[in-house]
Amino acid sequence: MRVLVVEDERLLADTIAEGLRRLSMAVDVCYDGDAALERVGVHGYDVVVLDRDIPGVHGDDVCREVIAAGGEVKVLMLTAAGDVTERVAGLSLGADDYLTKPFAFAELVARIQALGRRARPALPPVLERAGVLLDLPRHQVSRDGRHVPLSPKEFAVLEVLMRAEGATVSAEDLLEKAWDEHADPFTNAVRVAVMTLRRKLGEPPVIETVPGAGYRIGPP
Repeated sequence: MRVLVVEDERLLADTIAEGLRRLSMAVDVCYDGDAALERVGVHGYDVVVLDRDIPGVHGDDVCREVIAAGGEVKVLMLTAAGDVTERVAGLSLGADDYLTKPFAFAELVARIQALGRRARPALPPVLERAGVLLDLPRHQVSRDGRHVPLSPKEFAVLEVLMRAEGATVSAEDLLEKAWDEHADPFTNAVRVAVMTLRRKLGEPPVIETVPGAGYRIGPP
């Protein structure tokens, strides 16, 4: 899942981003509305976590523009105001969900994950292919009953490959979906992550390289 966090309280924004990255999400951060619109115009996000009261373009206007642009991105609005009028106003702008500060991080994660499921075609919480079992709620992976410990980034790459259901995923798509905007497009990070995944998943290899096209998970 790729998430944009738009929050002018930098410590809060960076803390949220770091927590989400530990859960294998690709997270970009910006601190004002102008930067938010720029990011949304460039990257394909699943969820935008948007504070209403941000400098530059107001959060309400950012929400309107994101919704007007179409696409499957979902908007979760944050605000310090918790009365019903404020919540209704935020939702009437087109926001998909609303969370009042202060909030529990676990609740934020649950809401983001719920919106992410709505942003993409519905898939079961446990993905299985070629003997590999990826349990999204528990954030665990096994192969043929053997637990496979993965780093957050390895988990994210494997999830993208398994969601493709056997289709080939290009290195560019993996970089877009599993890394944040600071990833160097010329980096070998994708190749290294795939190589490490192959080693951890064991023999026989389940991740195939499609020359000139990318990678895919073998047959079911």
